[in-house]
Amino acid sequence: MNHNYTELGLVNTKEMFAQAMQGKYAVPAYNFNNMEQLQAIVTGCAQSGSPVILQVSGSARKYADPIFLPYMVQGAVAMARDIGSSIPIALHLDHGSSFEQAKDCIDSGFSSVMIDGSHHSFEENIKVTAEVVEYAHTFDVTVEGELGVLAGVEDEVSSEVSHYTRPEEVEEFVEKTGVDSLAISIGTSHGAHKFKLAPGELPPPLRFDILEEIEKRLPGFPIVLHGASSVTPKHVDMINEFGGNLESAVGIPVDQLRRAAGSAVCKINIDSDGRLAMTAVIRKVFAQSPAEFDPRKYLGPARDELITLIKEKNENVLGSAGKF
Repeated sequence: MNHNYTELGLVNTKEMFAQAMQGKYAVPAYNFNNMEQLQAIVTGCAQSGSPVILQVSGSARKYADPIFLPYMVQGAVAMARDIGSSIPIALHLDHGSSFEQAKDCIDSGFSSVMIDGSHHSFEENIKVTAEVVEYAHTFDVTVEGELGVLAGVEDEVSSEVSHYTRPEEVEEFVEKTGVDSLAISIGTSHGAHKFKLAPGELPPPLRFDILEEIEKRLPGFPIVLHGASSVTPKHVDMINEFGGNLESAVGIPVDQLRRAAGSAVCKINIDSDGRLAMTAVIRKVFAQSPAEFDPRKYLGPARDELITLIKEKNENVLGSAGKF
């Protein structure tokens, strides 16, 4: 069934990014797969007065069901309004793999889509991205493209090595594709194991020199960071304490994300942190109450933990709290 995103109470990302750039903060893009994650994201953002991009990968959309998903999101928007919040909410396809997938999402009510042509040649990336932009802009849907490749594994995205974005390519890419925002590679990584570190070794710093050069070449243009979870140590520790095995899980230092949020980066993607928070609490409930089998008794506390995480991220990392 086709929907226009305005019917669902959604907005595209154009005004979100303009306000974020002016206010020197980043809009959070939180990935979700199920009802509890969606409820937590919207509740946390509504309570902290933060704009939010609800983000789903192709596999997450399939898991939630493409027909059911728009109604879930419509309900989430209504829930935010019931809380008393007027925060802007967008629904975004994360790492779209083809024109056909992006079109299907646009037709079903997405207000923003990403087309990830980063694994193609530069010329083919331009071609497939421009095709999506042409269709999306017909419906006032915003489009995110990508230059550079992030390492790591998460959902449908997998690469053993990263390839930093080449600043000398960004102007031609943006001009020829017409994208509304650009995801770049400056050292972030997908998944919970972002770096292979020796004991006591710190994660390598992000390549802010590349970011600054891109800012000079694309003044005032919205930049996106993927793979930007901090991999919260307390949740990793809790998972391991209650039977998990997440050795060497490490993420992006918070201070570097705060620095990025004050630059042209006006969208920061967070997926693994939400998964870790919920999994940690669920493992704890099962370990401490092994007879428990009521999903509300473990998914409820997990949802509460994610709400707390969302509010903390908005307030202390992204700087997006209190903007609406």
